[in-house]
Amino acid sequence: MFKKEYLENGLPVVMESLKNMRSVVIGIWVKVGSRSEKAEKNGISHFLEHMFFKGTKKRSAKDICFEIDSLGGELNAFTSRENTTFYIKMLDEYLEQGLELLSDIFLNSTFPEEDIEKEKTVIKEEIKMVEDTPDDYIHDLSNQTIWGSTGLGQSVLGRRETIKSFTREDLLSHIRKYYGTKDTVISCAGNIEHDRIIPLLSKNLGNLRRGSEPELGDTPEFRSKVEVYHKELSEAHLCLGIRGLPQSFKERYVFFLLNTILGAGVSSRLFQEIREKRGLAYSIYSFVASYHDTGVWGVYAGVSRKKVKEVLELVLSELYDLKDTVTETELARAKNQLKGNIILGLESSNGRMNNIARQEIYYGKYYSPKEIINGIESITLDQVRNLAERLIQREYFSVTIHGPVKAEDIKGIL
Repeated sequence: MFKKEYLENGLPVVMESLKNMRSVVIGIWVKVGSRSEKAEKNGISHFLEHMFFKGTKKRSAKDICFEIDSLGGELNAFTSRENTTFYIKMLDEYLEQGLELLSDIFLNSTFPEEDIEKEKTVIKEEIKMVEDTPDDYIHDLSNQTIWGSTGLGQSVLGRRETIKSFTREDLLSHIRKYYGTKDTVISCAGNIEHDRIIPLLSKNLGNLRRGSEPELGDTPEFRSKVEVYHKELSEAHLCLGIRGLPQSFKERYVFFLLNTILGAGVSSRLFQEIREKRGLAYSIYSFVASYHDTGVWGVYAGVSRKKVKEVLELVLSELYDLKDTVTETELARAKNQLKGNIILGLESSNGRMNNIARQEIYYGKYYSPKEIINGIESITLDQVRNLAERLIQREYFSVTIHGPVKAEDIKGIL
């Protein structure tokens, strides 16, 4: 059962009670990420996420680690381009202790100077790790190609030179600006009781001050271009980006089905044509990245240097054919696949907590699993073909390649 309520300080709380579970997950979602950062402070949202675990007024970093393990739970956080999330998962019997621990970290962290300097080294190593993982790093490069060097084009981790410059005052300023009731959503899922959890939330988070809304700025312009980042790797990694749709767009179910048909599974067109039929890639898939006001529909592939142009031409051919060749059989299979993925993803308390938080942030309302399934079922073949025709326009394509490739190797591809 879903419920939404506001604490006395105006903090919105979304809750989903799942009586057949023993776990409880509580997430604190702050509506700020790398998109909202100034270029000279790129990476500060993620850096701050790390620093919240370095000790509070009454707990050391070691105390925090030992306490969460003694509860048999999980305490963690993650940062994206538009959100920073802190969450705790524990058995229902430890709800009160777990919520107090999460709230203490969120409200009372002290950010010691010596830990700030140590964490700069840790995050620089994290940046190196991503750069040494080309199938991951290509997505950062692709975002930069499409959106430029600010806003959505910025890396979540930041850059070495920005990380180096961060001060304790920078962290506190970021908190003062964004970590308030207007920027935050509390999401709870699992074996919870409304009449118990609301008083606990009020006790622990009721003093959170009001804050300002993160500035999203103008809708960024999708840049259609080809960018090659040459590096001597064993294979080339490529991303083809197409201008996509925002999170709350009314045709999102059509979009998800179109993506499923193109490249979101082993029965998809791209997997069958490029991997199974031709053996040109081990990993190839399509994906959707949607934001408040825009989005990207993308294709990733890791291929031999000599096969880059051939694979790109095949991907483009599959895209151009979609609007005329999608069949009822493909649509029915995609509906079953998408419904299965969604329902299986909601079988955990983590999945439910993430789902209701994102719905509140991006839609401002709750959609039950039944409503989502009905929405998917209602999509027609004409809707899928119409959206394919509107999205797949050459002037809204972008290509990024990372690996042993030169620009002349793919000349004329777009």
